[in-house]
Amino acid sequence: MDHPFDETTHSKIMQRCTTFARSDPPASTSALKRAAVAIVLVAADVPDETAFLLTLRAASLRAHSNQWALPGGRCDPGETPVIAALRELREEVGLSLGEGDVLGLLDDYPTRSGYLITPVVMWAADSVQLVPSPDEVASVHRIALADISATDAFDFTRIPESDRRVIRFRHRGQLIHAPTAALIYQFREVLAGRDTRVADLEQPVFAWK
Repeated sequence: MDHPFDETTHSKIMQRCTTFARSDPPASTSALKRAAVAIVLVAADVPDETAFLLTLRAASLRAHSNQWALPGGRCDPGETPVIAALRELREEVGLSLGEGDVLGLLDDYPTRSGYLITPVVMWAADSVQLVPSPDEVASVHRIALADISATDAFDFTRIPESDRRVIRFRHRGQLIHAPTAALIYQFREVLAGRDTRVADLEQPVFAWK
C-alpha cells in the first residue's frame, strides 16, 4: 500500500481504522491510570509521502526523559482518551486538531508503569507550523509510513525479567522500545489490514518505572 499524502490515503486509512475491531482490555487493567497518545498523520519531509509525528522527550522531565514517544500523556479527570490526545498534541507540539480529524482508536496498551494507553489515530491536513514545548519535547520527527512498513523495521528479543517478547522499532540507527514501539507496530498492522494484538508485548526494564 503506497502512502502519498492525499485524500485517497486519508480515506484508506480511515476505512482501515473504522473497520478495526478493538479488543477489550482485561479486567486486571481496571485500576490503571488512563492515558492517551496521538498517532497523527502529517506530510512527510519527503514530498508526497505520509508520515506520523514522533517526539524525543525533554531531558528535564522527571519520568521517561530522553525517551522516544508519541505525543500524549495522562487523561485529566473527566477527559475521554480522544480529548486527552488532542490536548496533549496541542500542548506538546503546538498542533491544534479537532474530533473531526480523528480516524479511529487502536487497542488499549497496559504499561508496567501503571497506565492504560489509548492510541488515537488522527489526520493533520496542515502541519507546517509545529511549535514544540521546550519543557516537554526536545525534538519532533516525521517518520514516513514506508519506514514502519519495511520488513526489518521491528524485531523481538528476550529479557531475563519476563517471559514476554520485547518489541523494538529500528529507525535510523536508533532503537525505540515499547510502549511506543508496540503502538506503532499495531498501527503498521492495521495499515496492512491485519488485526494484530500487542498488549502482551513487553517493555524494557528501564521503562517499568
